[in-house]
Amino acid sequence: MGDPEIIFLDEPTTGLDPRSRRTMWEIIQGLVARGVTIFLTTQYLDEADQLADRIAVLDQGRIVAEGTPSELKRLVPGGHIRITFGDQAALERAAVVLDPEARDDGVRSLKDVLDRLERASVEVADLSVHTPNLDDVFLALTSQKENAR
Repeated sequence: MGDPEIIFLDEPTTGLDPRSRRTMWEIIQGLVARGVTIFLTTQYLDEADQLADRIAVLDQGRIVAEGTPSELKRLVPGGHIRITFGDQAALERAAVVLDPEARDDGVRSLKDVLDRLERASVEVADLSVHTPNLDDVFLALTSQKENAR
């Protein structure tokens, strides 16, 4: 293959088992680390998220968005935290502590939420954070035509 400066890869992991797919990712990452520019087409958006510095989202042959994975994820709403409380009493105390009417700037950080709950001695049973992924970006930015039969 020589020592190319640019390589075009068209869906290089299609049909590969998980081990082979991981090996291919390592090869691609190694090439990039050596300074090779890789143009990669893929329908596996987790693959794009892992491997790409910049991504272009195509819809019907046109670029509808372009940027880093983080920039693209910020384009779509849907980031949220889910907090579970151990019992109804804790939930009710949390509702008072986190009263949306009490916000003065309209924004709360996760740290702020947890600090407020801790100061009020409200125990959190579980917490999960969801941020949009590239699948969410694709679904939000591309058309949703029904399959023609």
